[in-house]
Amino acid sequence: MGAFFGSASRRDVTLDVFFGVDYHSHLGTRRAGMVMRDGNGNFNREIHSIENTPFRTKFEEDLNTMHGCTGIGCISDSDPQPLIVRSHLGVFAITTVGEIANAEAIIKSFTGIGHQFMAMSSGAVNATELVAALINTQASLLDGIKYAQEIIEGSITLLIMCHDGSLIAARDRMGRLPVLIGKDEQGYCVTFESFAYGKLGYADEYELGSGEVVRIWADGYETLSPARDEMRICAFLWVYYGYPNSNYEGQNVEVMRYRNGSIMAADDAAHGTLPDVDYVAGVPDSGLPHGIGYATQSGKPFARPFVKYTPTWPRSFMPANQEVRNRVAKMKQIPVPELIAGKRLLFVDDSIVRGTQLRETVDFLYGAGAAEVHMRSACPPIMFGCKYLSFSRSNSEYELIARRKIRELEGDEGENHIAEYADGRTERGACLLRSICEEMGFDSLGFQSLDGMLEAIGIDRRKVCTYCWTGHE
Repeated sequence: MGAFFGSASRRDVTLDVFFGVDYHSHLGTRRAGMVMRDGNGNFNREIHSIENTPFRTKFEEDLNTMHGCTGIGCISDSDPQPLIVRSHLGVFAITTVGEIANAEAIIKSFTGIGHQFMAMSSGAVNATELVAALINTQASLLDGIKYAQEIIEGSITLLIMCHDGSLIAARDRMGRLPVLIGKDEQGYCVTFESFAYGKLGYADEYELGSGEVVRIWADGYETLSPARDEMRICAFLWVYYGYPNSNYEGQNVEVMRYRNGSIMAADDAAHGTLPDVDYVAGVPDSGLPHGIGYATQSGKPFARPFVKYTPTWPRSFMPANQEVRNRVAKMKQIPVPELIAGKRLLFVDDSIVRGTQLRETVDFLYGAGAAEVHMRSACPPIMFGCKYLSFSRSNSEYELIARRKIRELEGDEGENHIAEYADGRTERGACLLRSICEEMGFDSLGFQSLDGMLEAIGIDRRKVCTYCWTGHE
């Protein structure tokens, strides 16, 4: 996905930007960058690949040469950024997070008037460069940001460092991702994850609304464009993406996950589908709190039958080579034989997307002597690839295990009954559960209901994006 952190202060904030970006490493895996504005108004930028080396390791040496009272940085799952742009609007640095569904159409509109983009090795255009080009068509940065928000189909959240040392933050027009402002005695910061600035000595100050644009200086901030009433914040921030300490729209991630697991267990008990198991566990790491909530509500002991070895391989999607990645995923799973052999286990995972790694986990557990393996998903079956962010993105929706199974079960006719398949209490829903169990090797399977997940999140459900499950917002 990606994320950013920026700060404007009366003191040098290089370390704040360094640690603030580092605290977002769970949101991106490919590249990272920092830009600092020095006392002479010059921009000093560094971009590094972080596919095989953590952010801190890559950027520690840069701290010797980067200084400034204003700076921004990012973690990116896609293109190199931040970019430094020189145009009729002045010199500015920009970083973006989102998904531009109509990128090709926008590119064609520019090339038709002679504009040229620097293509990457794949031939694609850097999304942040494309956003900057849209901004530069207008008479001011604010007008350009609002224009980009309207033109882009998908989502775009951005942060700009201006030549005068101020920052401009803009939340996606539908508020799909969070943007929060923190304050200390010397200035302000802007970030995705609220815990990041808390550890740096900043206090909660302000959370931007949907589409809101804010300018930030060392001495204060002001809204340049007000928030819209409509919001569709991504539910996966609570279910999976977000760090446990963070809060979005006033709701803490870890607390939501406990509540979510509890709702699932209560629902299983009410419908007679709560299995008799020796232990309840969470699939590390984001499944753990959902599992704790499930165990607490069900009265079953919570345990960790296996742990992930992360000191050398902290992220399961590294390295880039698929064969090595699969081997690393297996090597990271370290069993606790005393908690597996002969035991009936129920695991809660944050989600079941394609099911590839989960099937390997089940095989690993049975290989270690498990008597039974039951699985629960902390969200409903994913039916549609995300078109707003990068979660559950796929070449075809039939790569998603639930959609693939529906097609296997009923062919094209199944497309007319997706909502029914998503409900495990219906005949079609029960059939889907049995089919996935047979393929994956589970003794039983259950998905959190959409209503249950939204109840656990705890905000107005009309403000939560549910596209991945329903195909509409």
